[in-house]
Amino acid sequence: METTGRIAAPDGTSIAYGLTPGTQPGVVFLGGFRSDMQGTKAIFLRDLCAAQGRAFLRLDYSGHGQSGGAFEDGSIGRWTGDAEAAVLALTEGPQVVVGSSMGGWIALLLARRHPDRVVRIIGLAAAADFTTALMEPTLPPAVMAAIARDGVAHIPSDYGAPYPITRLLLEESRKNLLLEDGFDLPCPLHLVQGMADPDVPWRHALRTLDACRRDDTRLTLVRDGDHRLSRPQDLALIGQIVSD
Repeated sequence: METTGRIAAPDGTSIAYGLTPGTQPGVVFLGGFRSDMQGTKAIFLRDLCAAQGRAFLRLDYSGHGQSGGAFEDGSIGRWTGDAEAAVLALTEGPQVVVGSSMGGWIALLLARRHPDRVVRIIGLAAAADFTTALMEPTLPPAVMAAIARDGVAHIPSDYGAPYPITRLLLEESRKNLLLEDGFDLPCPLHLVQGMADPDVPWRHALRTLDACRRDDTRLTLVRDGDHRLSRPQDLALIGQIVSD
């Protein structure tokens, strides 16, 4: 049975989590930008792991979902720190980390920090370097000027209310870029990418595959898959990969 609770992030912010006990390797789900641990994929994986008797952890980064803090104070480094604190405090032994969108970037950073704990990464529409590679090139000059002047601009979203893009997010993310120079990874990486994804183009997955210096990196393309990868057939595919 899942238990819910809160732990303190490195800066003291309250981080909400759900933890299901079970066997190792456990599974950790890391959600995307502006998402939370109540999403379809998080609940699907929780129930799958419970049925298999495997340990499972889901969490909300600071400024997301039920966690404390303001979204505008967040950054890739801070949210990676939130995930790191939860994994180290709440799990034991090897972990399979499933990262969705931004969570895929955080999973890669987490594995490089803790190669003894992260034994496999499954990236779902993984958005490594999305701030510089995908977001900034699409922002109009007026929006970039507003961010530089005011520190924040609100951008329309297809998934709900407009969301803030901060100067902090854009500038701090440059400390965590992986794709331009390539990166080493201590564990296998399996990317799952929809070819009808309007937010993370499938060619970005190819770029990530090429940047990762491991011969056993894999990519599964879903021809009609969108960014969410939450249809029944998408969940079945994800469940098969996790179970394998």
